[in-house]
Amino acid sequence: MPEAPLPPPAPPASAAPPPSAPLYPMGSLRHGHYEDVQALFAGTLFVAMALMLFGQAGLLIGSTAGIAFLLHYVTDISFGKLFFAINLPFYWFAWTRMGREFTIKTFLSVALLSVLTELFPHVMHVDYLNPLFAAVLGGLLLGTGCLFLARHKSSLGGATIVSLYLQQRYGVRAGKVQMAIDCTVVLLALVIVPIERVAYSVLAVVVMSGFLWISHRPGRYVGH
Repeated sequence: MPEAPLPPPAPPASAAPPPSAPLYPMGSLRHGHYEDVQALFAGTLFVAMALMLFGQAGLLIGSTAGIAFLLHYVTDISFGKLFFAINLPFYWFAWTRMGREFTIKTFLSVALLSVLTELFPHVMHVDYLNPLFAAVLGGLLLGTGCLFLARHKSSLGGATIVSLYLQQRYGVRAGKVQMAIDCTVVLLALVIVPIERVAYSVLAVVVMSGFLWISHRPGRYVGH
């Protein structure tokens, strides 16, 4: 009677287990339209709240928003109108370097933020606001809002487009670039804004950029 075949030898204890299938299929990581709408609205709402705090406390911010703030203080033209107009030239750069989806979402985000900043004075007013508190809370709100938008392929135009492009193309942290640009714009405000307000504004920029520097790292977020 032939002998039964011997069972295959057991793998050594040190052998690594075979790689398992990914927990989520790649298709499930793509953001849906409702997720994009929610993120764009929440992100611009957070930023609008931050800008409201800065306006109440007499603070500034960098990028095109900071330029719009400066022109608003000088000309009395509403921030929303100035912010929308200043961002128009940046859409060409976004279209050619970042793609159609990013450009369209950025345009919608800028337009929505312009509307929200026009609306906020009619629905919310703060009687007293410590500028230090406004700088810290506003910086965190700005960072959170910009992070929402960046993770859903959007931005608020201006320097944010440039910083996200440099991170995507060359791996330079968006937070570093954003901090350098924003601090430059805020320091230029020394000619018309008291130095104390500029110092608080620089603090807000550092808080926002530090938040982005830590939280928005290339390759960390897998949704798209």
